[in-house]
Amino acid sequence: MEAVSRGAKSAGGKTYGVTAEFFSAAKANAWIDVEVRMKTWDERLFELIKLGDGFVVCKGGTGTLAELAVLWEMQNKAVIKRKPIVALGDFWTPILARVREVEVAANKNVATPWAESAGPLVKLANTTKTAADYLRGSLGKS
Repeated sequence: MEAVSRGAKSAGGKTYGVTAEFFSAAKANAWIDVEVRMKTWDERLFELIKLGDGFVVCKGGTGTLAELAVLWEMQNKAVIKRKPIVALGDFWTPILARVREVEVAANKNVATPWAESAGPLVKLANTTKTAADYLRGSLGKS
């Protein structure tokens, strides 16, 4: 996350780092303006979702997958307002395809359609430029 923070800072942005006490080694990096320290994993996740205007999901492990799944599901069920989500890189292509395949099959006989039927809640981007352009356009920023 240091590279993301450094990039945002160099572009003139204000940076926030949401860290958690449950993982004692987690600390804000040198590029963070405001550290928001939470006690638990779930508090940290919900604070990230609350603070973010949009999200870029980079290649990661089970923690990243869990964060994406919670964010995606909260938007899918309209628990939170729609915010742009970009999954960066080919790593995510088969994962998103499989989830969408299962969701469509599970919801084909449901009166309320799956939220993604109106357009993908998670966009795939192969480059950081594509991801940034999508976020700028979605957030109405130039």
